[in-house]
Amino acid sequence: MGRGSVAVVVLCANLFILAPLASPQSNALILPRNLGELVSESQVVVQGWVTTVTLTPHPQLRNLMTVVVTLQVEDTLKGVPEKTFTFQQAVIDRNDQRQKMGYRAGQHVLLILMKPSPYGLTSPAGMEQGHFRIERSGGGALAATNGLGNSGLFRGLASQLKTRGLSMPPEIQEVMAKPEGGSIPLQPLKDLIRAIAGTGPTK
Repeated sequence: MGRGSVAVVVLCANLFILAPLASPQSNALILPRNLGELVSESQVVVQGWVTTVTLTPHPQLRNLMTVVVTLQVEDTLKGVPEKTFTFQQAVIDRNDQRQKMGYRAGQHVLLILMKPSPYGLTSPAGMEQGHFRIERSGGGALAATNGLGNSGLFRGLASQLKTRGLSMPPEIQEVMAKPEGGSIPLQPLKDLIRAIAGTGPTK
């Protein structure tokens, strides 16, 4: 192989390695996860109201922009209960920076959050898959929808729960049997998350 061919191979290899880092964050390829996988890889699951959202450089990684979000906590489904909860998430894509990753003061949310990195950064598990917006359904009850419209949220979950010896009550089985996508009643969803997390029934 000649020098020119070697150079082309090396260049292509470098581009292949760097491509994921250069991809816009909002369009990044994220591995699909069901609810069990999202909860299992999370450290904290909280429900609450967004009170403040601030776009700011990371204190140590000065070239990295982050969004700092504070919640008034209504319920803690996994992790240590707190009245307020603040987390910091990296924001790479400029469009995501303008939109502050979709967080806005006054939003009602349920967040399945990963363990923070050594730099204090976290994100919803599966990115938008672990970020649920809570709204009133047509019947007036609270319902939750993640950033992927809940697509694939229960795929394969029943068999995973059966393997763990978890038996779900009829109302939760009904939610799990829901066709792909669409909002989900909030309370059964929370009960299911608690069962997966092993944190007991809803108070």
